Amino acid sequence: MNAARRTVPRRTLLLASLAALGLALAPGAFAHGDKHTEGHVDKQGATAQPAAQVVTPPATGGGTHDARAYFTDTELVDQNGRKVQFYSDVLKDRVVMLNVVYTNCKDACPLITRKLKEVRDALGEEAARKVHFISISSDPLNDTPASLKAFAAKNEADNPNWTFLTGDKAKVDFVLSRLGQLGQSAEEHSTLLIAGDVATKRWNKIRPDAPPPAIAERLKVLTEPVAKVSMGR
Repeated sequence: MNAARRTVPRRTLLLASLAALGLALAPGAFAHGDKHTEGHVDKQGATAQPAAQVVTPPATGGGTHDARAYFTDTELVDQNGRKVQFYSDVLKDRVVMLNVVYTNCKDACPLITRKLKEVRDALGEEAARKVHFISISSDPLNDTPASLKAFAAKNEADNPNWTFLTGDKAKVDFVLSRLGQLGQSAEEHSTLLIAGDVATKRWNKIRPDAPPPAIAERLKVLTEPVAKVSMGR
């Protein structure tokens, strides 16, 4: 085959774009349906492994891709029925904690949502105001704004700084693909958490079995200004 006619696989292009934004998939990523003990969170929220093996190092800024162009202003709908543009209304200039849920889930989704509520508590009032939590439905055909709002209330996530998103399936799937979180079905979504400072392109992938205080500390780091490093004497 003529080399000039070869096409780059779509997954390769996606990974390259994620890497440029500091969102490259972390080693050990696991899906909602994964039965490996490394990804298991029990009913008490106990971790399967020590925190040192859970939180990935922060990715620094300097990516070549424009965040707005990459994440796009795809129109979604929040838990209050309000239409929002994904980048401009949800991500722009924020420190964010993103995860994927679906409201008919009986195990990981409510457990992780309640754990993230513990993370907010661990942040303290001042730091918590600087972090916006975003939960995106992996089942937009069934997750209406009303069902997401009920899910949020049931799992103590009904907070002004916490947005739940659904919408047209093609649009939701597109956003999830941009985050590297799109599964083959609602049940197969990734349970990894994504924390990031959108403005500086500092992103972390965090395992959901990390203790809330460890996750809170990582978020606090992201809320701090980036230190200016002198390049010469």
